[in-house]
Amino acid sequence: MTTKTFDAIIIGAGQAGSPLAGRLNAAGMSVALIERKLVGGTCVNTGCMPTKTMVASAYAAHLARRAADYGVTLSGPVGVDYARIKARKDKVTIDARTNLETWIAGMKGCTLYRGHARFESANTVRVGDDLLTAEKIFLNTGGRASVPDLPGIHDIDYLTNSSMMNLDVLPRHLIVVGGSYISLEFAQMFRRFGSEITVIEKSPRLTGREDEDVSAAILSILENEGITVHLGADDIGFARQGKDISVTFSAGKPPAVGSHVLLALGRTPNTDDLGLEKAGVEVDKRGFVSVDDQLRSSVPGIWAMGDCNGRGAFTHTSYNDYEIVAANLLDNDPRKVSDRIEAYALYIDPPLGRCGMTEAAVKKSGRRALVGQRPMTRVGRAIEKGETQGFMKILVDADTRQILGCSVLGPGGDEAIHCVLDLMYAKAPVDTLARAVHIHPNVSELLPTIAQELKPLA
Repeated sequence: MTTKTFDAIIIGAGQAGSPLAGRLNAAGMSVALIERKLVGGTCVNTGCMPTKTMVASAYAAHLARRAADYGVTLSGPVGVDYARIKARKDKVTIDARTNLETWIAGMKGCTLYRGHARFESANTVRVGDDLLTAEKIFLNTGGRASVPDLPGIHDIDYLTNSSMMNLDVLPRHLIVVGGSYISLEFAQMFRRFGSEITVIEKSPRLTGREDEDVSAAILSILENEGITVHLGADDIGFARQGKDISVTFSAGKPPAVGSHVLLALGRTPNTDDLGLEKAGVEVDKRGFVSVDDQLRSSVPGIWAMGDCNGRGAFTHTSYNDYEIVAANLLDNDPRKVSDRIEAYALYIDPPLGRCGMTEAAVKKSGRRALVGQRPMTRVGRAIEKGETQGFMKILVDADTRQILGCSVLGPGGDEAIHCVLDLMYAKAPVDTLARAVHIHPNVSELLPTIAQELKPLA
């Protein structure tokens, strides 16, 4: 057994851990970076990069099938080569991971350890036969798919968002259990690849954190592509049925029978096997590391970043966690998590871009508010592209004129949302947006128009 001392230990080489290693190393600190699986974390290996690569392939297939709508003639039916789709996805992931590994290897003061880290004390971590010590330890251990103990779940083979990335056959009928962001992206993607799709969600509507009008529009988009959606499922169970899988979901209704089942029922932080109790690190009832506004844990000298701290579940929030930690430690810049405006996207087609408060949250706050809205059927760019599903909505404080939130569900919604998000960070009133001159033709050019047509929120 060997004992080595570093200035800093980082557990997890994800979207906060790796850049922090680079920043600390550049500041002259010796760093131990520990990764038990794959460098790059969820985003590079099983999340953003591989799934969005497949979403792009699905979009190409969908657009090709609609070729006649644009006056384009194809010589035969549109086919999907799933092996090539997977190979393309794998190359994007491998290239990104290899580039990251090469960058880490080039750091003179950073040592990459491959293995499972466990705390021995508040400043000591064991990795295999190595005992590592440091006065500063940073957790970036991410999360994994939750697998609730549903009836029959252990009697079947099921997929999660991670194992879906290794699937080498196109499902004949994919049953997706869960009706939120990950599940819906996979549902539409594999429908466009040619699979029959059934979505089963226990809530009365999809994407329960969104406003009801957004959820309804998303449901319409999916059903328009032939996806079967069952809502209000109150009795989900699983059983083998020959080579297939039977999924019961509501009393009195026939079960869904498919070739594959994808579980997309939330995420669990990877904190239960780190020996946090030996370090005295507190976690909440769901297992997330409890942190303050600058991402410090309950133990001085230990920080938690990314999915394991429960303060965000996205690559961009993980990376911002790194920025907050680095700013406080190295730049004397007191950045904090509460400065962050909630923002994310749902990568179905058309995508949803979201920032700030929902309409429901605004109403719950009790403040006087204004709202502006426009359907994509009244957006020239959407009409020209033949993609008119969805709408845009802006919420504004009636007294301060500050923008409270925005939803853009439509072509380029994941990009257009930043027109509003940046103004919110600048604390500019909605009048700034109303007077902006955007490029025509563009989806985002209607945001100033909406800002000029605000009405009281009922």
